[in-house]
Amino acid sequence: MKIKPLGDRVLIEPLHEEKRKGGIILPETVDKERPEKGRIIAVGSGRVDDNGKKLPMSVKKGDKVLFTKYGPDEIKVDGKEYLIAKEENILAIIE
Repeated sequence: MKIKPLGDRVLIEPLHEEKRKGGIILPETVDKERPEKGRIIAVGSGRVDDNGKKLPMSVKKGDKVLFTKYGPDEIKVDGKEYLIAKEENILAIIE
């Protein structure tokens, strides 16, 4: 796969976590909510400010991030789902 996000966008692989309720593991299909955590697969070159200066990205490939639930756009490549989000939709890097 060769996807290079443009500008201040990032390509995110969603991380689905098992949900537990009372000691019982529920499959991810029970809850159709979109994940809010993911791993960055690729990053764009950065945003250009009003003065034409390129601002560097604050995230990098491999970072595990927390992002807004409905900000990213869903795409499907080779049967696998990914998200493309603007850097402003990323809330935090998970360490």
